Amino acid sequence: MITLVAVAGAAVLAAQAPASASSSFVPPSSSSAATTAPLRLRGGLTLDLPSSWQVYGGGDQIRVVTGACARPRGHYFEPNCRSFWVMGTQAIKTGGEGFQPYNPNQGPFYPAVDVAPCATDPSLGQVLGKAVAAGYRPFGARHKARYRVWPGRCVRDNGEQKSVFSQREWYLPKERILIVDQWNTPGLTTVLKHATWS
Repeated sequence: MITLVAVAGAAVLAAQAPASASSSFVPPSSSSAATTAPLRLRGGLTLDLPSSWQVYGGGDQIRVVTGACARPRGHYFEPNCRSFWVMGTQAIKTGGEGFQPYNPNQGPFYPAVDVAPCATDPSLGQVLGKAVAAGYRPFGARHKARYRVWPGRCVRDNGEQKSVFSQREWYLPKERILIVDQWNTPGLTTVLKHATWS
């Protein structure tokens, strides 16, 4: 079972669940020719992920690790983990600042009540600004996701900015699926554009 708890203002994945029937990861075949592996999600959605990407968690919080990662089973704001998240209904219900319901028109996915750690440096905090891009993006055939880019700053306690990042979000309100990426993951836009629906 997956449970959200507040630790230092961040939503923390307290326990990992195996993939449920509504979201499962199918590993690639043993054939060396396999270059993608399907990640099946609710609503008949399948993402064909590069076989080098690793999937952790299940149900409402799935982390797809795409590169170096110190703790792949860590919480959403876990630093030093090149990855993106696939969030479902329960995570969306508490995905707004202060654990309010997520609403892309009101703010980014930020299930916290204070400054969360910066993804690239745990000694810094992250601050998200107003959306710098908003609109719709292709998400498989005949589907479009609400798309937002939120500018992020990694700051010291005194507010001194040390680095910047972008938090990209693709939201499918009907299916209650949210993709959150703080690493500008190469290839993710293409994976989402070529998603399949059954």
